[in-house]
Amino acid sequence: MTDLTVNLTTLLQAIALGLVQGVTEFLPISSTAHLLIFTEALHWNQVGEKYFIDGIQFGSVIAVILYFWKDLRHIGSGSWHAIQTRNWQRDEWKLMVGIGVGTIPALVGGYLLKDQLPESPVVIAWMSIVMSFLLGVAETIGRRQRQFSSLTVQDGLIVGLGQMVALIPGASRSGATLTTALLLGLERQTAARFSFLLGIPTLTIATLYQARQVFFHIDSLLPLVVGIVSTFIFSYGAIAWLLRFLQTRNTWIFIWYRLAFGIFILVSVTHGLLKSG
Repeated sequence: MTDLTVNLTTLLQAIALGLVQGVTEFLPISSTAHLLIFTEALHWNQVGEKYFIDGIQFGSVIAVILYFWKDLRHIGSGSWHAIQTRNWQRDEWKLMVGIGVGTIPALVGGYLLKDQLPESPVVIAWMSIVMSFLLGVAETIGRRQRQFSSLTVQDGLIVGLGQMVALIPGASRSGATLTTALLLGLERQTAARFSFLLGIPTLTIATLYQARQVFFHIDSLLPLVVGIVSTFIFSYGAIAWLLRFLQTRNTWIFIWYRLAFGIFILVSVTHGLLKSG
């Protein structure tokens, strides 16, 4: 009975972590921050291990690829046609190159700095506050006039450089790219859509790299599978919800949330409810 209870508890924790990972990966609020604080606050040692968290990110990768599968096929086929006809002004080719160029800074930076960036609650708290301010600036001064058809290779590079900020724990990859895209004058839903597409190569490669040894460090495969499935479901739902939300709404709800989240962490550390490092 005890083993059954432990197994059931572990599976429920895996589902809950899948929910946290799935929702926070694609909303501009930082999955790393929420997973670290969530597991530490609840003392979920087994499912809170880095290898387990890295492993369930596969659910987010699968979700974003499936959601944008038609877009990816369109970009791929259009780019192939551009290569065949040497039509380098074709929109799909420019978008493909923009995504490729925008992926390089984050991958290079991530590789060089992978062991240099501490995942401490204090760092996460301050980055959450800083990113709430930057997103607020982007929301205030962004012109929001440019549509998807106006995207250029230069946009890919600039948003890709913005994506490098997400290497700092608590910054949020989707938050950094969405903020940069809004500053470039993109319409909100276009900014989010481009953020997702640009993030697919980075998220996929980073997840494969981080989780390459996951199967050698877990005791049971079932919780990992449950966590991946849970992550997939909530990731897919978060993507669909955010794109619909930004059709008619602004990003201030995320700005205020990030500010409150950062302050909450600092207060918790001050009062000993969370470790400072």
